[in-house]
Amino acid sequence: MRPVTKKRIDSLLVERELVESRNKAQALIMAGKVTVEGKFVAKAGIMVAEEAVISLADPSPFVGRGGLKLDHALDRFQLDVSSRVVADIGASTGGFTDCLLKRGASRVYAIDVGYGQLDYRLRRDSRV
Repeated sequence: MRPVTKKRIDSLLVERELVESRNKAQALIMAGKVTVEGKFVAKAGIMVAEEAVISLADPSPFVGRGGLKLDHALDRFQLDVSSRVVADIGASTGGFTDCLLKRGASRVYAIDVGYGQLDYRLRRDSRV
């Protein structure tokens, strides 16, 4: 019988591409949105078997929480950004940028004083 290999749950979430970063994994774990073998995980550093069944409850449709807020505001104020050129000032990880693209914006200028924070997928998107 071979020994069970274990890894940190936050690292496994990234390895399996369920989340983009360990920070995002840790945020989901702290929010109570990660289960291992059907049981909620309370700590990001918990060691779990590499083969364990890991699930996310209600994964976010956007790379950052800001996307959820903007999505709600666009609905509430009935704003249509499709085919528009828009700016995301203070882009950070790109929650607003992601939301705007998913809502049909033709181009988003993502501006931030920080370097390397924008989600990798968004950095590679020609519309950004």
